[in-house]
Amino acid sequence: MNSRQRRGVILLLLSVVCALGAFVGVLSVISDVKSKVGPEVTAYQIKSDVAPYTPLTAGQFEKIKMPKRWLSGNAVTDLRQIEGKIAVNTLRQGSLLQTDMIVDQPALKPGQQEVAIMIDAATGVAGKITAGATVNVYATFTGARQGDPSESKIIVTNAQVIDVGKITALDPSSSDKTTQQPTDAVPITFALSTLDAQRITYAESFAQRVRLALVAPGSATTVPDKDRTYELANDK
Repeated sequence: MNSRQRRGVILLLLSVVCALGAFVGVLSVISDVKSKVGPEVTAYQIKSDVAPYTPLTAGQFEKIKMPKRWLSGNAVTDLRQIEGKIAVNTLRQGSLLQTDMIVDQPALKPGQQEVAIMIDAATGVAGKITAGATVNVYATFTGARQGDPSESKIIVTNAQVIDVGKITALDPSSSDKTTQQPTDAVPITFALSTLDAQRITYAESFAQRVRLALVAPGSATTVPDKDRTYELANDK
């Protein structure tokens, strides 16, 4: 073996040693990263925005993998946790689903009953009110006698909505054109006490118009009795 061949062998051996060193270094880095990151677990990401009070289904989320140490303690890791739940606030696309974003769907409490009435689809709901929402119910009445002023009354405060039906076209022949009755309505089901159920069904039967006012999530509205009736003439 001449000197040129010996130099070639030496260079080849050095190249092999360097390659082995680099490989060991890469393995060391990977091992170090794994030790810092830790094992991966399942989490769920929101596919697209979910409106408040919307009942949750598996199709609204996609499964992802991420390091366990980076996942918050209240992250949802099993979609069985969303069964019977609704969104508290708007769930934004790309966000990780967490248990504090969802609550149980509302159910009847002792002393409550389900009452459903038809609400004008345009002015009473407008797509903003869904199951789980809290609303105040307003009704407008004409004067009891000719010449008496019309009144707007708050019939029920903090009514719990437990279901919103599909828009229904009302029979045009049954509408009174002089009172501008709605042509489309939505059945809204409430969980109410006996007295509030009577109030809301009375309003549906005798009021010119019934409207719903959405109450912000997590808040409640208390209206004094003196402020429950409004007349234009008394507005100062």
